[in-house]
Amino acid sequence: MRKFSLATLLVVLPTLLGAPTGSFAGNEGFTDSFRLDECNFKTRGRNPYFILEPGYQLIFEGEEGKEFVRLGITVLNETRTIAGVKTRVVEEVEYHDSQLAEISRNYFAICDPTNSVFYFGEDVDNYEDGEIVSHDGSWRAGEDGASPGIMMPGTVLLGSRYFQEFAPDVALDRAEILSLSEVVETPADTFEDVLKTVETTPLEPNAKEYKFYAPGVGLIQDGTLKLVGYSAFLL
Repeated sequence: MRKFSLATLLVVLPTLLGAPTGSFAGNEGFTDSFRLDECNFKTRGRNPYFILEPGYQLIFEGEEGKEFVRLGITVLNETRTIAGVKTRVVEEVEYHDSQLAEISRNYFAICDPTNSVFYFGEDVDNYEDGEIVSHDGSWRAGEDGASPGIMMPGTVLLGSRYFQEFAPDVALDRAEILSLSEVVETPADTFEDVLKTVETTPLEPNAKEYKFYAPGVGLIQDGTLKLVGYSAFLL
């Protein structure tokens, strides 16, 4: 999943997410441990803010520093088993000033009955001058102490906090829901009743990034990148 470009936790959250409060030292109230054994995972579906249906695509553009960035996110007609769970592959392709910068294959599954979207890891190829130079940011649940996180709760609560990635020393992105009533203008459309989150990580204590999700569409703004188009062509 795309990394950083560098409110009080509700008591009922653990029940609605199907999770107890987190066990990771210093998590500051972010849920990081989930009752995965109660989930019947599926690789296709959606909740109000996240669509996991093959063929669905989002395209973003914007400026980051002095670079023009274009990001495409596509739900592929592919699955992969991670930590014993069959997951859906979501590919992200990112260009900086028309030069390929990153391709990542992200692994998601939806928990039935909570309808929460869980994140099981990613394989990352980082590029320079058309060549793969590293796989920094790669992780998979079940390897090296990594475990799934929640990418989008099935029941969204203002002020809730949760880990999206939980791979010690590699990926510890976490989110807090700040608002459910934003109005956001993008080149694709103007959206109302938008969910706003702030993402942070203990690996970079001073970093934060804001993301916005529209009902029935999903992610519409990622930091400075805004949605320029989306396709509902489903396989």
